Amino acid sequence: MQRLLLILPALFAWMVITWFAGIRAGLLLLLGLGFGAALSAARFGFATGWRTLLQDRDPWGMTGQMVLLSLCALLAFPLLNHASEEIVGALAPITWGLMLGALVFGFTMQLADGCGSGTLYKAGASSPTSWAVLPAFIVGSFFGASHLPAWTELGGPLNFIGHAQPDAPVDLIGQLGLGSALFLTIGLCALIALVSIMLTARQRRARGERLPPIPKRWLWGAVAIALVYAVHLVVAGQPWGIVYGLGLWGAKIASAVGIDLSQDAFWGAAPHAERLLEPILWDVTSVTNIGLLYGALIADRWNLKSFQKPRWPAASALLISIAAGLVMGYSSRLAFGCNVGGYLGGIASASLHGWVWFACAFLGSIVGVRARAKAGIT
Repeated sequence: MQRLLLILPALFAWMVITWFAGIRAGLLLLLGLGFGAALSAARFGFATGWRTLLQDRDPWGMTGQMVLLSLCALLAFPLLNHASEEIVGALAPITWGLMLGALVFGFTMQLADGCGSGTLYKAGASSPTSWAVLPAFIVGSFFGASHLPAWTELGGPLNFIGHAQPDAPVDLIGQLGLGSALFLTIGLCALIALVSIMLTARQRRARGERLPPIPKRWLWGAVAIALVYAVHLVVAGQPWGIVYGLGLWGAKIASAVGIDLSQDAFWGAAPHAERLLEPILWDVTSVTNIGLLYGALIADRWNLKSFQKPRWPAASALLISIAAGLVMGYSSRLAFGCNVGGYLGGIASASLHGWVWFACAFLGSIVGVRARAKAGIT
């Protein structure tokens, strides 16, 4: 009965959304439920995976992410190559804003205890910190999107090396062909996983410890998320994203309280201005985010755990996390997305900016993990 009561609201929401917004929106809600359930059940955290590598010398979170990236590329590259008119990838130029945004995002996501998807799924699983971070992330994403055109106009490193089109995305499929782009992507993922395992194994041996076996959740979580990702790509016609929907929620709230966004460089431009006028259920990312929140709740409560009063962190730690969430939301827009839209979506779209995002965000996380420890955030 308790499991039935968990499922009934999701079923009702699917029927309502399908009735008012159409079959596609209903399917996107179901896919969002799938993302949330997979992330929560597998505890598949991007920020956590990097932190355990840097802090605990545990390579399996990073390895699981590389498995996920490889599977998504294997499934998505042929679709993007052969259905380019129906499906678009998460392609973005390599700008200074991207690099700075990813660097800052990597730092702040460790203080906020989650990236965009991590904040959503942990909020769905009743994390007090994530519920406090989420509104700050929404506000930051709204302002970050508003300032994005100005940051993009600053250009990027390709301007200095004489690239023919410095403001254009670098599409590896277009540059190398489908087979070579896929081989390069999977090869880089395998190399990163191998280096992570070898370095941590050597460090553990120096301390007289052995590397534990990989937890199965990282593997089946990667498979589950990749399958839902591929279906979402076909249904939505674009990669899975998080940040745009959160920024749109902020823009709709701003409009509702009387703020005129018609002259805003981002929200006043088409098609974003149209999204502000349309119901929230018309937006692909918003519907998926809503499903993700509830899917995480279903997975968290599926084993009939008794409800426990949430444990709030210390006030100082909570304030740090909220401030980090605000900056994280802002920087995610500069970086063309969070770990999902910029990192996973970029790499799985054969866009070179995804790898640049990963490198900059990981560097930021190295500092962020140390700052988290000094702040006493557990």
